[in-house]
Amino acid sequence: MWYAIEGHDGADVLAKRLASRPEHLARLTALRDEGRLLLAGPCPAIDAEDPGPAGFSGSIVIAEFDSLEDARAWADADPYVAAGVYVRVDVRPFRKVLP
Repeated sequence: MWYAIEGHDGADVLAKRLASRPEHLARLTALRDEGRLLLAGPCPAIDAEDPGPAGFSGSIVIAEFDSLEDARAWADADPYVAAGVYVRVDVRPFRKVLP
């Protein structure tokens, strides 16, 4: 089943985010290579493709897992969690309808 994982950034965490990004992307690349990633990306903190120093308000990942517990465990192990980038992570089932 698909699961939506939404990480919410804390305040002033852009440097932590950038430092942890390679490890974060490696995990997403692994999901993609396994055919389990629908989409992933950050949410700019301002209305701009490149928010510059404003940074990001969080990220969204939609990926396939065997269970909600597996999705939560994967999300909890994210380098952004360990680095203190995310102050909250929400994980919930997702049903793809379109396209």
